[in-house]
Amino acid sequence: MDEIFHRVSIRKYENRPVEHEKLMKILRAGMQAPSAGNQQPWEFYIVTCPEYIQALSKSHIYAGCAAEAPVLIVSVYRKEGLWVPEYAQIDMAIAQENMWLETDALGLGGVWLGIAPIRERMDTVAKILDLPDNVEAFSIFALGYPAEQKPQEDRFDESRIHFVKGDKFNSESTHI
Repeated sequence: MDEIFHRVSIRKYENRPVEHEKLMKILRAGMQAPSAGNQQPWEFYIVTCPEYIQALSKSHIYAGCAAEAPVLIVSVYRKEGLWVPEYAQIDMAIAQENMWLETDALGLGGVWLGIAPIRERMDTVAKILDLPDNVEAFSIFALGYPAEQKPQEDRFDESRIHFVKGDKFNSESTHI
């Protein structure tokens, strides 16, 4: 899983389409994610139309980098028929991470643009795509062939690791 230690946010892309086969592998990786109660709340909208890409790139202040991406994957989750709907956004986050790692593994780059849980963003994306009422917008994932190289920062911080030792009534928390 070198992708975990290689993946970075890519915001600049070559002017080149992403092959259908690669998109399907990315979506397969997303749908392979675990979900609460196996509810699999996800659905995905693949956007390649420049007019829609431009509109979505204006959906919120941080989405501007999506304007030059050859493809956007808008992830949405169903609101109906879920065993534990309160976990739908967590399920979506896991699916999105899987898609990002597969994107990196395929030699592509991407950036996750948060939509949920900010209602204004969710409503804006729903309006742009004319989403049905039974789904909520979760994220925009802009991706393509990278036109920039960035090293991944090492985020490991031992001071954030705590070991709990002992039994329930006699535990001590210690740092490494």
